[in-house]
Amino acid sequence: MQFRGDASDRSSTPVVGIDGSGVEANARLTSSAAVLLLILLAAEGLTLPAIHALVRPHVYIGFALIPPVALKVGSALYRFTRYYTGAPAYRLKGPPPPLLRMLGPVVVLATVLLLASGVALLFFSATWQHRMLTVHKASFVLWFAAMTVHVLGHIVETARLAPRDWLPHSRRSLPRAAGRRWLVAASVLAGALVGAWGLGQLGGWVRA
Repeated sequence: MQFRGDASDRSSTPVVGIDGSGVEANARLTSSAAVLLLILLAAEGLTLPAIHALVRPHVYIGFALIPPVALKVGSALYRFTRYYTGAPAYRLKGPPPPLLRMLGPVVVLATVLLLASGVALLFFSATWQHRMLTVHKASFVLWFAAMTVHVLGHIVETARLAPRDWLPHSRRSLPRAAGRRWLVAASVLAGALVGAWGLGQLGGWVRA
């Protein structure tokens, strides 16, 4: 399948000589992963007002986020790499708007710092736990601000593309939709296992 389009969906209109099916497939996977992350992040946010009482679900969801985040970042980095290495279809689609392009690395780094500091809290000594908690809280503020802009900037595209691999009438329009669905499902399963492992590391954080 060959594509060309306007700035809102350059990967959906044919153009001679350039196969844009890979661009569309990457966009669908990224959007599906984004919806999954929004659901998990919303659940994680619900634990914050009563974090001391809900520390177990907070830790479980926090660890469970790691595989879906890796999937989302990997998909986005694939597009980034293909664009900057000159792949014609990705060059034709073009980069995100300037603000979102500049914000992308901030979102990735803030997300990694937020998750890494949360994981570190369970393994460091008491002195370092206090420092990591400060880092965790500070990175959350940065992450929340950057992520809010990121989500608002991509929400229309995500709402349009995310269902395409899951709805019967649209998933057949592009090859390997089942493979992309399995990647998302595998990240959920991996997240469930990582979350269970994280709960086992709580130790002194939760008194029986």
